Amino acid sequence: MRSYIVGVGMTKFEKPESRDWQYWDMVKEAGTAALADASVRYEDIQQAAVGYCFQASTAGQRAVYELGLTGIPVYNVNNNCATGSTALMMARQFVEGGGSDCVLALGFEKMARGSLGGGGSDGGAGDFKTSPVARHYGIMAAGHGFEMTPPTAQIFGNAAREHMERYGTTEAQLAAVAAKNHRHSTGNPYAQFQDPYTVDEVLAAKPIHRPLTRLQCSPTSDGAAAAVVVSERFVEQHDLGERAVEIAAQAMTTDTEDSFASGTCIDAVGLPMSREAARQVYESAGIGAADLDVIELHDCFSINELLTYEALGLCGEGESGALVESGATTHGGRWVVNPSGGLISKGHPLGATGIAQAAELTWQLRGEAGARQVPDARTGLAHNIGLGGAAVVTLLRR
Repeated sequence: MRSYIVGVGMTKFEKPESRDWQYWDMVKEAGTAALADASVRYEDIQQAAVGYCFQASTAGQRAVYELGLTGIPVYNVNNNCATGSTALMMARQFVEGGGSDCVLALGFEKMARGSLGGGGSDGGAGDFKTSPVARHYGIMAAGHGFEMTPPTAQIFGNAAREHMERYGTTEAQLAAVAAKNHRHSTGNPYAQFQDPYTVDEVLAAKPIHRPLTRLQCSPTSDGAAAAVVVSERFVEQHDLGERAVEIAAQAMTTDTEDSFASGTCIDAVGLPMSREAARQVYESAGIGAADLDVIELHDCFSINELLTYEALGLCGEGESGALVESGATTHGGRWVVNPSGGLISKGHPLGATGIAQAAELTWQLRGEAGARQVPDARTGLAHNIGLGGAAVVTLLRR
């Protein structure tokens, strides 16, 4: 059975505490927009998968109760930074398994200001004895020691150091990722940041963990996103063919021995997971990287965009720095990667990110993305990863 996204909605991603709202207010805004986009009522929704990391159990119910009190099953999802795409995957599985014809995928986050710190749900190092990412940070500590910098920036920053040492990647190439995504976000009214920066300005920004500067790190954010996922039968019954974007393939992978065997941060932060998820999606859909038009990928830090180029097969191993520098991943290049501004500039409310990626691709494939539109986009790929770990790759096709 085939599944389709027929409606999407999201809030503007905001700096934490900059707006007087609660997480249920965010969900009402994003969910109402998605329902209106799909021309369906909340009463048509048969199940809901709701993703978040920083609220208590059953916060998903509290959130969707603002949309209606219909008694439907509500599933609360927490999978670190891959939470939103995990909720979307559950919604797709509910539909493709034949259990439901119309499902709502939601993601939200209300975060604290400042860098992600210790503790399991935020991907920080926390107490090595109890943190679910203890093994990942143990790899980092063995190879690089442990510095007094934000843990997530530290493990990704150390991955950047490894990439530079191994392949000759330059600080300017890392900064080119951030400059590109900040430039893209100027056309996105939903983005937390909408100011352009040059490579030199990115390099001159406040250091977070060498070689990463502040402008190369995704910020903490408040926000929500929603998608209505339906069956082919529902599309036909409700005459939604003009709105429908097919979820053509999707895969989730978790860590294997490959994440840890090399002892590198490059592998510990998820390169093997991403590569395998992409392989499964390409094989399922019968396509390759050359067939993609637009990509939304998990640039939590600039280095992760470069690693993901290699994982998705956009270039060979070690060639990602040259790829971004060549202009191949922006407007006028071979692909447009992160036209929304990506996590670095659009923002990163953990539970909402994966669904916001799907929303952007839905708008792109419908030709509704305005100033950031990729001409004639027909095939889009979303990549969402969470440390600890999970990688979700989703292929959308019009």
